[in-house]
Amino acid sequence: MTTLLLSASQRAQIEREARAASPRECCGLLEGVREGDAIRIAALHPARNLSSDKDRFEIAPADHFAALRAARANGRAIVGCYHSHPNGKSEPSARDAEGAWDEGFVWLIAATHDSAVSLAGFARRQDGWQTLDMPEIAEKAA
Repeated sequence: MTTLLLSASQRAQIEREARAASPRECCGLLEGVREGDAIRIAALHPARNLSSDKDRFEIAPADHFAALRAARANGRAIVGCYHSHPNGKSEPSARDAEGAWDEGFVWLIAATHDSAVSLAGFARRQDGWQTLDMPEIAEKAA
């Protein structure tokens, strides 16, 4: 996998969540499908962050299971997660690496700085992280 396909409205939603949660991390799950060498995100599932540390995220189990059920009902899968790095970098942190054990699982990171947000996508590999291309794509008709 080399490409993450995310619509403009999905990008905007993650950016809004990241700004609203700051200085804490926002988090959620990515529902999608594999299309050749790409993953297309079909739905976002915002989640409650249960971490007591402002620079960590822990997806609420009830939110995780609700996202799994929704994806299954839609014939899709949970292909990754997203979270923010308030005043940080849009790249995986050492803590992200500790929690990333599923090879190929997508990690979408939103770095916030004042009102600016930058998004970057990564896939976990045995030898580290693979940076994913994130081209601008048109909204897909429902």
